Amino acid sequence: MYSKTILIVDDEPRTRQGLKKTLDTWANGKYQIITASNGAETIQLMQEHKVHILLTDIRMPEMTGLQLLKIIKEQNMSPVIIVISAYSEFEYAHEALRLGVIDYLLKPISKKDLIEAVEDALKTVEKQERAGMIEKVVDTKLVDVSAQNPSNRVPIREALDYINNNLKNELTQKEVADHVHLNPSYLSVLFKEHVKLTFSEYVTRRRIQRSKELLVSTNLPINDIAEESGYKTAKYFIKIFKEIEGITPSSYRKNNHERAF
Repeated sequence: MYSKTILIVDDEPRTRQGLKKTLDTWANGKYQIITASNGAETIQLMQEHKVHILLTDIRMPEMTGLQLLKIIKEQNMSPVIIVISAYSEFEYAHEALRLGVIDYLLKPISKKDLIEAVEDALKTVEKQERAGMIEKVVDTKLVDVSAQNPSNRVPIREALDYINNNLKNELTQKEVADHVHLNPSYLSVLFKEHVKLTFSEYVTRRRIQRSKELLVSTNLPINDIAEESGYKTAKYFIKIFKEIEGITPSSYRKNNHERAF
């Protein structure tokens, strides 16, 4: 299975196939390189495939590259876009940039420039995917913990770090209290005061967030995710996950994979 799909759009067969050949050699089977000869074909392909990077010529018959970009934007498709054009069309650059283009390649395109532009585009895709994953797995109550910045109380900061680094292990309030040299009852009071969650609520939410990260970013079986998140049985993990998220881990993975891919 290919990790990313790159779509090349150009109405000139020689240019289109030349770009594809260069990228096929560079990709070495890691990425899917597909082509289209016009805007209508491009829209159809993008409805059938998740296109991560789009390289499109500016001047094409029937539908120009700029018209194509406007339709893509209107339909909320979100590939990283590289525009190809001749020197005579350079005045289109400003409009292309306004439509979200990250690079502008001038014909004739050298292999080096093409590969460098695509590698930069891949970095942008990866940044977008990381940001998307963070948005999917974020727990607002845990964000609030960071915003409250309990670091002014060193024992609490140390307690949070210890919990975050030991989610896979069995965690007790006494164990964490011993680690930060506090009485368990006093830690409980401090924790609630500064974190605005009880000790057990925080541990549960951190474990569920960890499981969400694994569900979105890996293909690990549910049993393994349960174990990695600190749950001894998948059955109990599924029960807690459903209580917090409202759906099962499998449904969460399916929903988010469909949006991501």
